[in-house]
Amino acid sequence: MNETILIVDDEESICQSLKAILKDEGYQVLVAGSGEEAVQIVEEEMPRVVLLDVWLPGMDGLETLKAIKAINSKILIIIMSGHGTIETAVKATKLGAFDFIEKPLSLDKIIILVNNAVDLVRLKEENVLLKQKVSHQYELTGNSSVITELKEMISIVAPTNAWILIMGENGTGKELVARSIHHLSLRSHKDIVEVNCAAIPEELIESELFGHEKGAFTGATEKKRGKFDLAHEGTIFLDEVADMSLRAQAKILRILQEKKFERVGGNKLIDMDVRVLAATNKDLEEEMQAGRFRQDLFYRLHVIPLVVPPLRERKEDIKALAERFILDFTQKEGIEPKTLKDGALDLLMKHHWPGNVRELKNIIERLIILTPSDEISAEDIPPLSFRDEKSSMISVQPAAVDSLKEAKMDFERQFLLKKLEENEGNISKTAEAIGLERSNLHKKLKSLKIAIKGEA
Repeated sequence: MNETILIVDDEESICQSLKAILKDEGYQVLVAGSGEEAVQIVEEEMPRVVLLDVWLPGMDGLETLKAIKAINSKILIIIMSGHGTIETAVKATKLGAFDFIEKPLSLDKIIILVNNAVDLVRLKEENVLLKQKVSHQYELTGNSSVITELKEMISIVAPTNAWILIMGENGTGKELVARSIHHLSLRSHKDIVEVNCAAIPEELIESELFGHEKGAFTGATEKKRGKFDLAHEGTIFLDEVADMSLRAQAKILRILQEKKFERVGGNKLIDMDVRVLAATNKDLEEEMQAGRFRQDLFYRLHVIPLVVPPLRERKEDIKALAERFILDFTQKEGIEPKTLKDGALDLLMKHHWPGNVRELKNIIERLIILTPSDEISAEDIPPLSFRDEKSSMISVQPAAVDSLKEAKMDFERQFLLKKLEENEGNISKTAEAIGLERSNLHKKLKSLKIAIKGEA
Protein backbone atom coordinates (compact mmCIF):
# COMPACT_ATOMS: atom_id res chain seq x y z
CA MET A 1 0.00 0.00 0.00
CA ASN A 2 2.90 2.30 0.86
CA GLU A 3 0.59 4.65 2.79
CA THR A 4 1.91 6.30 5.96
CA ILE A 5 0.05 5.88 9.26
CA LEU A 6 0.98 7.81 12.42
CA ILE A 7 0.29 6.29 15.86
CA VAL A 8 0.15 8.79 18.74
CA ASP A 9 0.06 7.20 22.23
CA ASP A 10 2.18 7.49 25.37
CA GLU A 11 1.89 3.77 26.05
CA GLU A 12 4.78 2.13 24.22
CA SER A 13 3.21 -1.35 24.27
CA ILE A 14 0.13 -0.08 22.39
CA CYS A 15 2.33 1.73 19.85
CA GLN A 16 4.39 -1.39 19.18
CA SER A 17 1.33 -3.68 18.86
CA LEU A 18 -0.39 -1.31 16.42
CA LYS A 19 2.84 -0.76 14.48
CA ALA A 20 3.31 -4.51 14.04
CA ILE A 21 -0.20 -5.25 12.73
CA LEU A 22 -0.27 -2.22 10.42
CA LYS A 23 3.13 -3.08 8.99
CA ASP A 24 1.79 -6.56 8.26
CA GLU A 25 -1.01 -4.85 6.30
CA GLY A 26 1.59 -3.12 4.14
CA TYR A 27 1.54 0.35 5.70
CA GLN A 28 4.49 2.59 6.53
CA VAL A 29 4.13 3.29 10.28
CA LEU A 30 5.41 6.21 12.36
CA VAL A 31 5.11 6.53 16.16
CA ALA A 32 4.84 9.55 18.46
CA GLY A 33 4.65 9.52 22.29
CA SER A 34 3.19 13.01 22.66
CA GLY A 35 1.04 15.59 20.90
CA GLU A 36 3.98 17.90 20.36
CA GLU A 37 6.02 15.12 18.71
CA ALA A 38 2.99 14.16 16.59
CA VAL A 39 2.59 17.72 15.25
CA GLN A 40 6.28 17.82 14.29
CA ILE A 41 6.01 14.47 12.45
CA VAL A 42 2.86 15.59 10.62
CA GLU A 43 4.61 18.74 9.38
CA GLU A 44 7.51 16.67 8.02
CA GLU A 45 5.87 13.44 6.83
CA MET A 46 2.19 14.25 6.09
CA PRO A 47 0.70 10.83 7.01
CA ARG A 48 -2.61 9.76 5.46
CA VAL A 49 -4.18 8.61 8.74
CA VAL A 50 -3.46 9.33 12.40
CA LEU A 51 -4.40 7.02 15.29
CA LEU A 52 -4.63 9.48 18.18
CA ASP A 53 -5.02 8.75 21.90
CA VAL A 54 -7.22 11.19 23.85
CA TRP A 55 -5.09 11.24 27.00
CA LEU A 56 -1.57 12.45 26.32
CA PRO A 57 1.05 14.16 28.47
CA GLY A 58 1.36 17.90 27.77
CA MET A 59 -0.78 18.70 24.71
CA ASP A 60 -3.88 16.51 25.01
CA GLY A 61 -5.64 14.66 22.21
CA LEU A 62 -8.15 17.40 21.37
CA GLU A 63 -5.45 20.07 21.15
CA THR A 64 -3.35 17.72 19.00
CA LEU A 65 -6.35 17.07 16.77
CA LYS A 66 -6.87 20.80 16.21
CA ALA A 67 -3.17 21.34 15.51
CA ILE A 68 -3.01 18.50 12.95
CA LYS A 69 -6.18 19.69 11.20
CA ALA A 70 -4.69 23.20 11.04
CA ILE A 71 -1.66 21.77 9.22
CA ASN A 72 -3.65 19.61 6.81
CA SER A 73 -7.43 19.25 7.10
CA LYS A 74 -7.41 16.26 4.72
CA ILE A 75 -5.58 13.98 7.17
CA LEU A 76 -8.05 11.52 8.70
CA ILE A 77 -7.81 11.09 12.46
CA ILE A 78 -9.08 8.07 14.41
CA ILE A 79 -9.48 8.75 18.14
CA MET A 80 -8.50 6.03 20.62
CA SER A 81 -10.34 6.50 23.91
CA GLY A 82 -10.28 4.68 27.24
CA HIS A 83 -13.26 4.03 29.50
CA GLY A 84 -14.97 7.17 30.71
CA THR A 85 -13.76 9.30 27.80
CA ILE A 86 -16.52 8.53 25.27
CA GLU A 87 -17.91 12.06 25.70
CA THR A 88 -14.50 13.45 24.83
CA ALA A 89 -14.27 11.15 21.81
CA VAL A 90 -17.67 12.35 20.58
CA LYS A 91 -16.49 15.93 20.98
CA ALA A 92 -13.42 15.02 18.93
CA THR A 93 -15.55 13.75 16.06
CA LYS A 94 -17.39 17.08 16.06
CA LEU A 95 -13.99 18.76 15.71
CA GLY A 96 -13.28 16.72 12.58
CA ALA A 97 -12.13 13.27 13.72
CA PHE A 98 -12.95 10.51 11.22
CA ASP A 99 -14.04 7.98 13.87
CA PHE A 100 -13.18 6.69 17.32
CA ILE A 101 -12.51 3.31 18.91
CA GLU A 102 -12.58 2.32 22.58
CA LYS A 103 -9.75 0.79 24.57
CA PRO A 104 -8.88 -2.00 25.11
CA LEU A 105 -8.36 -1.99 21.38
CA SER A 106 -9.65 -4.64 19.00
CA LEU A 107 -6.85 -5.11 16.48
CA ASP A 108 -9.30 -6.42 13.87
CA LYS A 109 -11.43 -3.27 14.25
CA ILE A 110 -8.31 -1.09 14.01
CA ILE A 111 -7.38 -2.69 10.68
CA ILE A 112 -10.89 -2.19 9.31
CA LEU A 113 -10.99 1.45 10.47
CA VAL A 114 -7.59 2.27 9.02
CA ASN A 115 -8.37 0.55 5.71
CA ASN A 116 -11.66 2.46 5.46
CA ALA A 117 -9.93 5.75 6.26
CA VAL A 118 -7.21 5.17 3.62
CA ASP A 119 -9.85 4.18 1.04
CA LEU A 120 -11.80 7.36 1.79
CA VAL A 121 -8.70 9.53 1.38
CA ARG A 122 -7.97 7.89 -1.96
CA LEU A 123 -11.57 8.31 -3.13
CA LYS A 124 -11.48 12.00 -2.23
CA GLU A 125 -8.25 12.48 -4.16
CA GLU A 126 -9.59 10.53 -7.15
CA ASN A 127 -12.74 12.66 -7.03
CA VAL A 128 -10.68 15.85 -7.15
CA LEU A 129 -8.64 14.51 -10.07
CA LEU A 130 -11.81 13.39 -11.85
CA LYS A 131 -13.38 16.82 -11.41
CA GLN A 132 -10.21 18.43 -12.76
CA LYS A 133 -10.26 16.05 -15.71
CA VAL A 134 -13.93 16.72 -16.40
CA SER A 135 -13.34 20.46 -16.12
CA HIS A 136 -10.42 20.11 -18.56
CA GLN A 137 -12.73 18.37 -21.04
CA TYR A 138 -14.93 21.47 -21.23
CA GLU A 139 -12.12 24.02 -21.53
CA LEU A 140 -11.62 25.91 -24.76
CA THR A 141 -7.96 25.58 -25.69
CA GLY A 142 -6.03 28.64 -26.87
CA ASN A 143 -5.13 32.21 -25.95
CA SER A 144 -5.82 34.05 -29.19
CA SER A 145 -7.81 37.27 -28.86
CA VAL A 146 -10.95 35.78 -30.45
CA ILE A 147 -10.95 32.69 -28.24
CA THR A 148 -10.14 34.74 -25.12
CA GLU A 149 -13.11 36.98 -25.88
CA LEU A 150 -15.33 33.90 -26.32
CA LYS A 151 -14.14 32.46 -22.99
CA GLU A 152 -14.96 35.75 -21.26
CA MET A 153 -18.46 35.77 -22.77
CA ILE A 154 -19.02 32.17 -21.65
CA SER A 155 -17.97 33.02 -18.09
CA ILE A 156 -20.48 35.90 -18.06
CA VAL A 157 -23.50 34.11 -19.56
CA ALA A 158 -23.00 30.59 -18.16
CA PRO A 159 -24.20 31.29 -14.57
CA THR A 160 -27.46 32.81 -15.90
CA ASN A 161 -30.49 30.99 -17.27
CA ALA A 162 -30.38 32.90 -20.56
CA TRP A 163 -30.99 30.98 -23.78
CA ILE A 164 -28.00 31.02 -26.09
CA LEU A 165 -27.57 30.57 -29.84
CA ILE A 166 -24.12 29.25 -30.77
CA MET A 167 -23.05 29.90 -34.36
CA GLY A 168 -20.01 28.72 -36.28
CA GLU A 169 -18.71 26.57 -39.11
CA ASN A 170 -18.61 22.78 -38.94
CA GLY A 171 -15.80 21.51 -36.74
CA THR A 172 -15.23 24.73 -34.78
CA GLY A 173 -16.34 23.27 -31.44
CA LYS A 174 -19.93 24.45 -30.96
CA GLU A 175 -20.80 21.37 -28.87
CA LEU A 176 -17.76 22.03 -26.65
CA VAL A 177 -19.00 25.59 -26.09
CA ALA A 178 -22.46 24.28 -25.15
CA ARG A 179 -21.01 21.76 -22.67
CA SER A 180 -18.71 24.42 -21.24
CA ILE A 181 -21.70 26.70 -20.64
CA HIS A 182 -23.63 23.91 -18.92
CA HIS A 183 -20.59 22.91 -16.82
CA LEU A 184 -20.25 26.48 -15.52
CA SER A 185 -23.99 26.97 -15.01
CA LEU A 186 -26.17 26.64 -11.91
CA ARG A 187 -27.69 23.56 -13.58
CA SER A 188 -24.41 21.63 -13.82
CA HIS A 189 -25.59 19.12 -11.20
CA LYS A 190 -28.23 18.01 -13.72
CA ASP A 191 -27.80 16.57 -17.22
CA ILE A 192 -27.21 18.31 -20.52
CA VAL A 193 -29.29 16.45 -23.11
CA GLU A 194 -28.20 16.76 -26.72
CA VAL A 195 -30.67 16.67 -29.61
CA ASN A 196 -29.18 16.29 -33.09
CA CYS A 197 -32.01 17.99 -34.93
CA ALA A 198 -30.68 16.95 -38.34
CA ALA A 199 -30.66 13.26 -37.45
CA ILE A 200 -34.23 12.78 -36.19
CA PRO A 201 -36.63 11.47 -38.86
CA GLU A 202 -39.70 13.66 -39.41
CA GLU A 203 -42.11 10.95 -38.28
CA LEU A 204 -40.22 10.40 -34.99
CA ILE A 205 -39.65 14.01 -33.98
CA GLU A 206 -42.53 14.15 -31.45
CA SER A 207 -41.64 10.83 -29.87
CA GLU A 208 -37.96 11.78 -29.58
CA LEU A 209 -38.61 15.21 -28.10
CA PHE A 210 -41.66 14.58 -25.93
CA GLY A 211 -41.65 10.81 -25.38
CA HIS A 212 -44.61 8.47 -25.76
CA GLU A 213 -46.97 6.34 -23.73
CA LYS A 214 -47.12 2.58 -24.02
CA GLY A 215 -49.28 1.59 -27.00
CA ALA A 216 -49.24 5.11 -28.50
CA PHE A 217 -48.35 3.63 -31.89
CA THR A 218 -47.20 0.36 -33.43
CA GLY A 219 -43.93 -0.65 -31.77
CA ALA A 220 -44.46 1.48 -28.64
CA THR A 221 -44.23 -1.47 -26.25
CA GLU A 222 -43.35 0.65 -23.22
CA LYS A 223 -43.43 4.22 -21.99
CA LYS A 224 -40.52 6.36 -23.17
CA ARG A 225 -39.31 9.67 -21.76
CA GLY A 226 -38.47 12.30 -24.36
CA LYS A 227 -35.47 14.61 -24.57
CA PHE A 228 -37.24 17.53 -22.89
CA ASP A 229 -38.36 15.23 -20.07
CA LEU A 230 -34.81 13.95 -19.56
CA ALA A 231 -33.46 17.51 -19.51
CA HIS A 232 -35.85 18.69 -16.76
CA GLU A 233 -34.04 21.15 -14.45
CA GLY A 234 -30.96 20.77 -16.66
CA THR A 235 -29.99 21.93 -20.14
CA ILE A 236 -31.18 20.88 -23.58
CA PHE A 237 -28.80 21.39 -26.50
CA LEU A 238 -30.49 21.67 -29.89
CA ASP A 239 -27.62 20.97 -32.27
CA GLU A 240 -28.01 21.77 -36.01
CA VAL A 241 -31.27 23.52 -35.16
CA ALA A 242 -31.56 25.02 -38.67
CA ASP A 243 -31.78 21.53 -40.21
CA MET A 244 -35.22 20.82 -38.78
CA SER A 245 -38.28 20.88 -41.00
CA LEU A 246 -40.71 23.78 -40.59
CA ARG A 247 -43.19 21.35 -39.00
CA ALA A 248 -40.61 20.29 -36.42
CA GLN A 249 -39.69 23.94 -35.81
CA ALA A 250 -43.33 24.70 -35.04
CA LYS A 251 -43.43 21.91 -32.43
CA ILE A 252 -40.19 23.12 -30.83
CA LEU A 253 -41.50 26.70 -30.74
CA ARG A 254 -44.71 25.63 -29.07
CA ILE A 255 -43.00 23.78 -26.24
CA LEU A 256 -40.53 26.64 -25.72
CA GLN A 257 -43.40 29.11 -25.44
CA GLU A 258 -45.73 27.07 -23.25
CA LYS A 259 -43.05 25.26 -21.23
CA LYS A 260 -45.40 22.28 -21.11
CA PHE A 261 -45.79 19.20 -23.29
CA GLU A 262 -47.73 15.97 -23.65
CA ARG A 263 -46.22 12.60 -24.44
CA VAL A 264 -47.42 11.04 -27.68
CA GLY A 265 -50.54 9.04 -26.84
CA GLY A 266 -50.97 10.79 -23.50
CA ASN A 267 -53.26 13.55 -22.26
CA LYS A 268 -51.34 14.76 -19.22
CA LEU A 269 -49.53 18.12 -19.44
CA ILE A 270 -45.97 17.86 -18.11
CA ASP A 271 -44.22 20.97 -16.85
CA MET A 272 -40.81 21.69 -18.30
CA ASP A 273 -37.93 23.55 -16.66
CA VAL A 274 -34.96 23.55 -19.04
CA ARG A 275 -32.33 25.93 -20.24
CA VAL A 276 -32.09 25.97 -24.02
CA LEU A 277 -28.83 26.12 -25.94
CA ALA A 278 -29.01 25.90 -29.74
CA ALA A 279 -26.31 25.66 -32.39
CA THR A 280 -26.13 26.03 -36.14
CA ASN A 281 -23.54 26.28 -38.90
CA LYS A 282 -25.97 28.16 -41.15
CA ASP A 283 -26.72 31.87 -41.56
CA LEU A 284 -30.17 32.05 -39.97
CA GLU A 285 -30.87 35.45 -41.55
CA GLU A 286 -30.48 33.84 -44.97
CA GLU A 287 -32.47 30.80 -43.89
CA MET A 288 -35.36 33.03 -42.77
CA GLN A 289 -35.31 35.02 -46.02
CA ALA A 290 -35.43 31.76 -47.97
CA GLY A 291 -38.39 30.59 -45.88
CA ARG A 292 -36.52 27.64 -44.36
CA PHE A 293 -36.42 28.91 -40.78
CA ARG A 294 -39.21 30.42 -38.72
CA GLN A 295 -38.68 34.02 -37.71
CA ASP A 296 -40.55 33.59 -34.40
CA LEU A 297 -38.32 30.64 -33.46
CA PHE A 298 -35.22 32.65 -34.35
CA TYR A 299 -36.17 35.47 -31.97
CA ARG A 300 -37.08 32.95 -29.28
CA LEU A 301 -33.61 31.33 -29.48
CA HIS A 302 -31.56 34.42 -30.32
CA VAL A 303 -31.37 35.81 -26.78
CA ILE A 304 -27.58 35.76 -26.49
CA PRO A 305 -25.62 34.95 -29.67
CA LEU A 306 -22.13 33.45 -29.45
CA VAL A 307 -19.90 33.00 -32.49
CA VAL A 308 -17.23 30.28 -32.45
CA PRO A 309 -14.36 31.44 -34.70
CA PRO A 310 -12.95 29.19 -37.45
CA LEU A 311 -9.43 27.86 -36.92
CA ARG A 312 -8.00 30.00 -39.75
CA GLU A 313 -8.84 33.07 -37.62
CA ARG A 314 -7.01 31.73 -34.57
CA LYS A 315 -3.93 30.05 -36.01
CA GLU A 316 -1.85 31.08 -33.01
CA ASP A 317 -3.84 28.45 -31.07
CA ILE A 318 -2.78 25.57 -33.35
CA LYS A 319 0.28 24.66 -31.25
CA ALA A 320 -1.73 24.51 -28.00
CA LEU A 321 -4.53 22.58 -29.67
CA ALA A 322 -2.15 20.07 -31.27
CA GLU A 323 -0.34 19.48 -27.97
CA ARG A 324 -3.64 18.94 -26.16
CA PHE A 325 -4.85 16.47 -28.81
CA ILE A 326 -1.55 14.60 -28.57
CA LEU A 327 -1.85 14.37 -24.78
CA ASP A 328 -5.55 13.42 -24.79
CA PHE A 329 -5.17 10.74 -27.47
CA THR A 330 -2.01 9.14 -26.04
CA GLN A 331 -3.51 9.03 -22.54
CA LYS A 332 -6.69 7.44 -23.87
CA GLU A 333 -4.72 4.84 -25.85
CA GLY A 334 -2.17 4.27 -23.09
CA ILE A 335 0.85 5.11 -25.27
CA GLU A 336 3.79 7.45 -24.90
CA PRO A 337 3.10 11.02 -26.08
CA LYS A 338 4.93 12.34 -29.14
CA THR A 339 6.60 15.70 -29.68
CA LEU A 340 5.62 18.01 -32.54
CA LYS A 341 8.80 19.45 -34.10
CA ASP A 342 8.95 23.05 -35.34
CA GLY A 343 9.02 22.06 -39.02
CA ALA A 344 5.82 20.04 -38.62
CA LEU A 345 4.17 22.90 -36.74
CA ASP A 346 5.15 25.33 -39.53
CA LEU A 347 3.34 23.15 -42.09
CA LEU A 348 0.24 22.95 -39.90
CA MET A 349 0.28 26.74 -39.50
CA LYS A 350 0.20 27.19 -43.30
CA HIS A 351 -2.88 25.04 -43.79
CA HIS A 352 -6.22 26.80 -44.33
CA TRP A 353 -8.16 24.28 -42.15
CA PRO A 354 -11.52 24.08 -43.92
CA GLY A 355 -12.51 21.37 -41.42
CA ASN A 356 -11.45 23.57 -38.50
CA VAL A 357 -10.50 22.11 -35.10
CA ARG A 358 -12.06 18.73 -35.91
CA GLU A 359 -9.80 18.42 -38.96
CA LEU A 360 -6.73 19.26 -36.87
CA LYS A 361 -7.71 16.67 -34.27
CA ASN A 362 -8.13 13.97 -36.94
CA ILE A 363 -4.72 14.76 -38.48
CA ILE A 364 -2.99 14.72 -35.09
CA GLU A 365 -4.48 11.31 -34.25
CA ARG A 366 -3.43 10.02 -37.67
CA LEU A 367 0.12 11.30 -37.11
CA ILE A 368 0.36 9.64 -33.69
CA ILE A 369 -0.72 6.31 -35.17
CA LEU A 370 1.40 6.40 -38.31
CA THR A 371 4.58 8.12 -37.07
CA PRO A 372 7.03 5.42 -35.87
CA SER A 373 9.33 7.73 -33.88
CA ASP A 374 8.52 9.73 -30.76
CA GLU A 375 8.90 12.98 -32.72
CA ILE A 376 6.57 14.22 -35.47
CA SER A 377 8.59 16.01 -38.14
CA ALA A 378 7.66 17.88 -41.31
CA GLU A 379 8.25 14.71 -43.35
CA ASP A 380 5.52 12.94 -41.36
CA ILE A 381 2.83 15.48 -42.24
CA PRO A 382 0.56 14.10 -44.98
CA PRO A 383 0.08 16.20 -48.14
CA LEU A 384 -2.28 19.07 -47.33
CA SER A 385 -3.80 21.73 -49.52
CA PHE A 386 -2.48 25.19 -48.69
CA ARG A 387 -3.95 28.59 -49.39
CA ASP A 388 -1.57 31.28 -50.60
CA GLU A 389 -2.08 34.40 -48.48
CA LYS A 390 -2.15 36.56 -51.63
CA SER A 391 -4.56 34.34 -53.49
CA SER A 392 -7.70 32.34 -52.87
CA MET A 393 -6.42 29.51 -55.08
CA ILE A 394 -5.68 26.14 -53.52
CA SER A 395 -2.44 24.45 -54.50
CA VAL A 396 -0.77 21.20 -53.53
CA GLN A 397 2.91 21.01 -52.72
CA PRO A 398 4.66 18.92 -55.41
CA ALA A 399 6.73 15.96 -54.29
CA ALA A 400 10.29 15.34 -55.44
CA VAL A 401 9.79 12.51 -57.98
CA ASP A 402 11.80 11.47 -61.03
CA SER A 403 9.32 9.63 -63.25
CA LEU A 404 5.83 10.23 -64.64
CA LYS A 405 4.62 7.03 -62.96
CA GLU A 406 5.85 8.25 -59.56
CA ALA A 407 4.33 11.69 -60.17
CA LYS A 408 0.98 10.10 -61.02
CA MET A 409 1.06 7.94 -57.89
CA ASP A 410 2.01 10.93 -55.77
CA PHE A 411 -0.85 12.98 -57.22
CA GLU A 412 -3.32 10.15 -56.58
CA ARG A 413 -2.05 9.76 -53.05
CA GLN A 414 -2.43 13.47 -52.30
CA PHE A 415 -5.82 13.63 -54.00
CA LEU A 416 -7.19 10.67 -52.02
CA LEU A 417 -5.76 11.93 -48.72
CA LYS A 418 -7.45 15.27 -49.32
CA LYS A 419 -10.79 13.62 -50.14
CA LEU A 420 -10.55 11.30 -47.14
CA GLU A 421 -9.81 14.31 -44.97
CA GLU A 422 -12.85 16.16 -46.36
CA ASN A 423 -15.01 13.13 -45.55
CA GLU A 424 -13.42 12.54 -42.13
CA GLY A 425 -11.96 9.18 -43.15
CA ASN A 426 -15.32 7.72 -44.20
CA ILE A 427 -14.56 5.24 -47.01
CA SER A 428 -18.13 5.04 -48.33
CA LYS A 429 -18.58 8.81 -48.50
CA THR A 430 -15.18 9.27 -50.14
CA ALA A 431 -15.90 6.60 -52.75
CA GLU A 432 -19.23 8.24 -53.57
CA ALA A 433 -17.64 11.71 -53.76
CA ILE A 434 -14.99 10.63 -56.30
CA GLY A 435 -17.26 8.29 -58.29
CA LEU A 436 -15.49 5.07 -57.40
CA GLU A 437 -16.77 1.74 -56.10
CA ARG A 438 -16.01 1.22 -52.42
CA SER A 439 -14.09 -2.01 -53.10
CA ASN A 440 -12.03 -0.34 -55.83
CA LEU A 441 -11.19 2.54 -53.49
CA HIS A 442 -9.98 0.02 -50.92
CA LYS A 443 -7.68 -1.56 -53.49
CA LYS A 444 -6.37 1.84 -54.59
CA LEU A 445 -5.65 2.89 -50.98
CA LYS A 446 -3.82 -0.39 -50.38
CA SER A 447 -1.72 0.02 -53.53
CA LEU A 448 -0.78 3.55 -52.50
CA LYS A 449 -0.01 2.38 -48.94
CA ILE A 450 -2.54 4.74 -47.38
CA ALA A 451 -3.55 3.47 -43.93
CA ILE A 452 -7.06 4.17 -42.68
CA LYS A 453 -7.89 4.23 -38.98
CA GLY A 454 -10.91 1.96 -38.49
CA GLU A 455 -13.87 1.67 -40.80
CA ALA A 456 -16.73 4.14 -41.15
